[in-house]
Amino acid sequence: MDIIYVIGSLVLGAVIGFVLHRFFVADKVNRSRESADRLIADAEKAAETTKKEMVLEAKDEIFHMKAAADEDIKERRKELAAMENRLIQREESMERRADSLDKREHQLASQVGQVAKREKDLEDAIAEEKSRLESMAGMSTDEARNVLLERVRQDVTHDAAVLIREAESRAREEADRKARNIVGIAIQRVAADHTAESTVSVVHIPSDDLKGRIIGREGRNIRAFEQLTGINLIIDDTPEAVILSSFDPVRREIGRITLETLIADGRIHPARIEEMYEKATTLVDQQIHDAGEQAVFDTGIHGLHTDLVRTLGRLRFRTSYGQNVLKHSLEVSYLAGVMAAELGVDVKLAKRAGLLHDLGKAIDHEIEGPHAVIGADLARRLGEPKEILHCIEAHHGDVEPSTVEAVIVQAADAISASRPGARRETLESYIKRLEKLEALAESHKGVEKSYAMQAGREIRVMVKPDDISDADSVVLARDIAKQIEDELQYPGQIKVMVIRESRAIEFAK
Repeated sequence: MDIIYVIGSLVLGAVIGFVLHRFFVADKVNRSRESADRLIADAEKAAETTKKEMVLEAKDEIFHMKAAADEDIKERRKELAAMENRLIQREESMERRADSLDKREHQLASQVGQVAKREKDLEDAIAEEKSRLESMAGMSTDEARNVLLERVRQDVTHDAAVLIREAESRAREEADRKARNIVGIAIQRVAADHTAESTVSVVHIPSDDLKGRIIGREGRNIRAFEQLTGINLIIDDTPEAVILSSFDPVRREIGRITLETLIADGRIHPARIEEMYEKATTLVDQQIHDAGEQAVFDTGIHGLHTDLVRTLGRLRFRTSYGQNVLKHSLEVSYLAGVMAAELGVDVKLAKRAGLLHDLGKAIDHEIEGPHAVIGADLARRLGEPKEILHCIEAHHGDVEPSTVEAVIVQAADAISASRPGARRETLESYIKRLEKLEALAESHKGVEKSYAMQAGREIRVMVKPDDISDADSVVLARDIAKQIEDELQYPGQIKVMVIRESRAIEFAK
């Protein structure tokens, strides 16, 4: 009974619960539907509001755009109106100018007619006057023109000759003044030692007893010495002296050192001679290298080929009229550099050419030809530029100098060689050279007397005024200079001065 009661209660509860659940669920669904309807209604209202706002904004923007477009159209219309006004004004101006040009054209046409009439009247008057003048002068127009032109030509020629002579005189004076100034500055700034050197060919010995030891048994020592060194050893009656003879200054220096070393050592025999010769050769080679390097360093020149440096070092043992050629080359380099700086040209090129200008003297005993040409060929093979080659070739006139640097090197070479104390020669050869110079000048026709002046660096030629005119004096000076150049050997430059009455004609060669 209790179980039935329980089951009935459970069933009743379940029914009641189901009824209540359906009631609550239906109520919740209704409320959800109502809420959804409200949301939909609100969304529709918001959409409608937004739509209205966007329509208003679009209308407002369209209004502003239309206003801006209207303003732009107004501005464009104003600009077009202004341009139209300017075009109208220009058109009116062009029309006024066209009217003015038409008036001027009519005026010019009228004036041209008047000018043509006046020209015809003038031509008639000139023809009439010309005819009258020809009848009065007794000659035609062409004849009168020729007479007048000839007189004018003579006057102009005379005036031109006077002007040319005055200009030449002023130019010569100015050039001489500037040249003296530049040379003076160069000499003053280059204070070189000019003690003349002589070729050392005598070796002093302590006693004449050593001469026999130098010769050796049956002459074996002297033969070995001469064969090894390539120089001649002269042993004569000169007391306490042995003479070395060789055209090669380097070989002569090697022989001198070898002989002096043998004399100091006291042991003289072929094996010892060969040993001392090898040491002397090494010593002289080192001296040559050091001398070349020092010369390059002293002049501040860079980039020389090693063979050129060595050839420069060989000039240390070469002399010309007692002047050491390496010292002479250094001095020419300094002088050329100073003069190039004063003239505003390439200083480095001038110094380099001055240092290398006598390069050929180091090997002129091995190769035929003038030392300037030999030196230029050597420098060409060793890569020197053509400007340097031209300066080397032209410094003694073997080729005509065509650059300022070549003329500077030529002048510096003459200055270095001709300064007092730089070179020396024997009195006999000096007198013979002056006599030959005077005889050469006097061999020309019309020369009365000649005088060699300033140690043979100037020759003054007195001519007969009846036989030689002023024009002939110029030709004579040139001929004498050319003959000196062809027939004589001379250091530096010789000035030829031809004197006729009170006038002197100078020509340097």
